[in-house]
Amino acid sequence: MLKYIIIDDEPLAHDIIKEFCSMLPHLQLEKDCYSAMEAMQYLNENKVDFMFLDINMPKLKGLDFLKTLQNPPKTIITTAYKEYALEGFELNVVDYLLKPFSFDRLVKAVNKVSESETPKSTVKEVSNSSTSARFFVKGDKKHHQIDLNDLLYIEAYGNYTKLFLKEEMLVSHEKISAFEELLPKETFLRVHKSFIVALEKIKLIEGNQIQIGTDKIPIGQTYKSTVSKLYNS
Repeated sequence: MLKYIIIDDEPLAHDIIKEFCSMLPHLQLEKDCYSAMEAMQYLNENKVDFMFLDINMPKLKGLDFLKTLQNPPKTIITTAYKEYALEGFELNVVDYLLKPFSFDRLVKAVNKVSESETPKSTVKEVSNSSTSARFFVKGDKKHHQIDLNDLLYIEAYGNYTKLFLKEEMLVSHEKISAFEELLPKETFLRVHKSFIVALEKIKLIEGNQIQIGTDKIPIGQTYKSTVSKLYNS
């Protein structure tokens, strides 16, 4: 679990970051700080893995605050001012997010923080019962039980993985290779470096694409021969 704090004088900025981070199962918010002074007091007594730091704050600016820390946590700058980017990187910040930023962009920044981490696998082995096969995966700080009958396909997402189910989508802090090893080969197939599909959920195959429901999944060049065996056997 990566522990983080948010340092920003705007409540809306806190809400956006917390909403995005709640979708990433390996993150845990420790503290909302609305000034650099509040953050300084908290960090004097507590340790975190990283922080989201705004630059333009009253009394003590974000970068000036960062300079005061002897051993600062890994830092992701969040600001509306791109002209401070060079100074930020000179202070060895992990990434520089220009407001307003997207969920995808935040994920890329968090991936840089977690590159040095080696979290334990959050995927538990498939269990078989008389009715279905299932496994547990950690997402949104909860352990979700996944019924293989509900799993449509899986997409690699940086250091994370998206699991597309019949009724929802989950984000797992697990690489796609872990799911490839876990899932039964007779019912799931890797069709691209970034995709695994449930064979029985395939609606049609056309050209270099597989359609599942209304979603279209690309077929990777190295996987074409494997996919063709589905309809040429």
